[in-house]
Amino acid sequence: MNTGSVRRRRHWPWVVGGVVVAIAVAAVVVGVTADHARQVTLREAEAHSGGGAGGAATNGRPTPGVYAYTGSGTERLSLPPLSQPEGPTIPGTVSLVGADCWVLRLDYSTHHWQTWRYCQHGADLWEMGGTTWQLWSVGPLDVTNLSTFTCDPGAQALPAQGTVGSTWYSRCTGTNSTIAGTTVTTGPYRLVGTGVLVIGGTRVPTVHFHRSRIDTGGQRGTERADVWLDARTGLPLRLDQHLRVVTSTAFGTSTYTQDGTLRLTSMMPVTHGH
Repeated sequence: MNTGSVRRRRHWPWVVGGVVVAIAVAAVVVGVTADHARQVTLREAEAHSGGGAGGAATNGRPTPGVYAYTGSGTERLSLPPLSQPEGPTIPGTVSLVGADCWVLRLDYSTHHWQTWRYCQHGADLWEMGGTTWQLWSVGPLDVTNLSTFTCDPGAQALPAQGTVGSTWYSRCTGTNSTIAGTTVTTGPYRLVGTGVLVIGGTRVPTVHFHRSRIDTGGQRGTERADVWLDARTGLPLRLDQHLRVVTSTAFGTSTYTQDGTLRLTSMMPVTHGH
């Protein structure tokens, strides 16, 4: 691991959770075991992007398109007692926006997707915000919610240079369609080290970060993650995440947890994936 100065024009700040999803169900459901979430295929992800987000990368952004990730994880609610899986196929779709911004969408399953939007500001990359959608099958009903979050100017800014151990802080706020109030998420993002990962036979220069966040307000909890990024473009190569968020409901406290891993299998976007 290189513990010297990291001087790069483009870093990609991985944001785990933002405003994570915890559902408040307006009924007490006993003995619910329904679980209909399944993986999203690469072809389905291409369809979501309108036939693919093809094109050439510009201004240091990742090449647009659908990337093949493999992963595993479990999402759980304590009230009502529900769980659903992530993966094993987890498509990641990169779309370019304007001259300086790009959006990443991860499809954890047919019941859960999340987007992040990033924009270049000089030599720094800022996180602007994003959305999360989730569905839970509660007996015969499908209960959905949507959360949105925005970050303060300069949030998650990664300067053109940084040394191992450097730490950046961010503050983002968000709302959830099923929960009253606003959630504020804050915390440090620490540069752990640099190295090389082999992705589909290709050696990729890598930057490793650790994120630790605290959520307060409408939802309360903690978010921890380690992420390994392509040092040249910021494309996520690997992610290990652990989220725990508590929400107060009319029927008691509901705890949402999300634990999972994510690995990129190829540096090339797929075409007509299956």
